Amino acid sequence: MATTKWSIDPTHSEVTFKVKHLMISTVTGRFKVFEGNAETEGEEFKSVKNVQFKADVQSIDTNNAQRDEHLRSADFFAAGEHAEMSFKAESFDVSDDKMHGQLTIRNTTKPVTLDVDFGGVVVDPYGQTKAGLTVSGKISRKDFGLTWDAVTEAGSVVVSDQVKLNVEVQFVKQA
Repeated sequence: MATTKWSIDPTHSEVTFKVKHLMISTVTGRFKVFEGNAETEGEEFKSVKNVQFKADVQSIDTNNAQRDEHLRSADFFAAGEHAEMSFKAESFDVSDDKMHGQLTIRNTTKPVTLDVDFGGVVVDPYGQTKAGLTVSGKISRKDFGLTWDAVTEAGSVVVSDQVKLNVEVQFVKQA
């Protein structure tokens, strides 16, 4: 059976995260520059293999320039030394609601399991075949070397360790 290649359509996809701030509210951020691809056995988006994704850490955006610069610093992503984060999954079946893979941040690679909600496959008005997925999960930022921490005078943690990930992906079948 022939392999079909699919690429992320960045204009119809987004990569966001949420982190508790002071343990009373949530800050949302996103990566503006990312890319990814996958392969399927045959023409249909069912048995998916070789899923690869990477995001440009410099493109982080939390709607606050000062916070974004801090996140790019050595306290967090060390973007000057580690320009991208990546994810690689060997395979997954869209009938399953889990994707197992390897996430790499700051040259630290850890296994992660992400929830997958398969939205389906359609042909758009331009004749392109597209597949949609919502991928979500939680990670410990400290597991990946993002260990900066501070405590308020009252003893509250400034930034939680847990990061919630949400990726809305639209793949385009390649010719």
